Amino acid sequence: SDGHQPNVPTLSPFTFMPRTLPGLGRTLLRASHRRRATTLRLGNSAAAAAAADVAPRSRTTATKALPSLRALTPATSTRRRPLLSPTKPTTMTEITYDLLSLQNADTSNAIIDKFSTSTEFASLSKREGDAILKRDQEDAEKLQKGIDYAKDKGVIDPEFVPEEYIAIDVLGKTPDEVSDVILSRVEEESRSGGGGGGSVVVLCGLSGTGKGTTVSRLKEKLEGDGSGRAVVTWSNGNVFRSVTLLAATWCEQQDDIEAFDAERALTKENIASFVSMLEFGKFKEGENDDGSYDTRINGLGLDLLVSEVQNTELKSPKVSANIPTVAEVTQGEVILFAADAVRRMGEDGVVVLLEGREQTVNYVRTPLRFVLTLSDPSLIGKRRAAQRVMAAAMEDVGAGSS
Repeated sequence: SDGHQPNVPTLSPFTFMPRTLPGLGRTLLRASHRRRATTLRLGNSAAAAAAADVAPRSRTTATKALPSLRALTPATSTRRRPLLSPTKPTTMTEITYDLLSLQNADTSNAIIDKFSTSTEFASLSKREGDAILKRDQEDAEKLQKGIDYAKDKGVIDPEFVPEEYIAIDVLGKTPDEVSDVILSRVEEESRSGGGGGGSVVVLCGLSGTGKGTTVSRLKEKLEGDGSGRAVVTWSNGNVFRSVTLLAATWCEQQDDIEAFDAERALTKENIASFVSMLEFGKFKEGENDDGSYDTRINGLGLDLLVSEVQNTELKSPKVSANIPTVAEVTQGEVILFAADAVRRMGEDGVVVLLEGREQTVNYVRTPLRFVLTLSDPSLIGKRRAAQRVMAAAMEDVGAGSS
């Protein structure tokens, strides 16, 4: 890109209203006018449409629950617009196109504030929040099975105790404020550690507490602080994919196996062999040597660097189809590989940002351990609901600007 920003079509002010009674799979938001302007105005009906989209009802039931919806009218019209919550009229809040297009925490907070008295948005938020918490619980149970299996195999120490976590309540804090709290501890630890600049920062917490956004802010701030420290974010995903590639390749090399055979491929001995074919270090030489770390896959006729195949071989069908099965029985091995990798980078002066679930990041030794909490759990659902509303609004804007 040459940095040129194309002209972004804008729309005349309008109120988002659903054209018909909403149902599963229907577009959440529809705009009445597709003209040029600079401001979008969101009304209670946007939340109602989103809420109904999450929990589809029969046409009869929906008709009883909601008043009839008239055709869309411009925001400047003096015609009375039907309210979905007539007992709780809401003052219209202008949300600019620029704010909406950010699609970030600022946008979410503005939408949450806008719909603070909307019963429809509250309903959508509760459904989204309940779904997130249920999914988190299910994922935690599956992950714990893998951890327990690794303990039973003797791969990880069942008596291992991690360093204490520092809890940060993110209620009322912006991502910048949360990241500043963490950075202050990172700098304090760096000074007490005698320099070197390297460290490993572990971050965990329930879905919806802002872990991903916080990691992004941390990376931006650390890279821009003028210290020259290398900053990397670590994910175990490519390690699981690498082990899966080796397991699938092993199956292909067996004369009596036609497809992926988990029972034969994923024995304790085979898994140990596959993991031994992974090496973490610096492998580039000569003019290509940029000092970066990488994971090398070297075995079964393969000799690959993860950075060069992470979007090709590691996302091939034979890997993607089998990674859940492999991950279930290799948690311990991958945890130990990752713990050693991030330790080496930290000792080499790299700042490593590791986001994950507590069961796995527990095994990474570092005093910089943080867990994001939310003293008002309802905000988890509200944030997700706001993301759905803003995404639907942007989709509608895009359709109207073509």
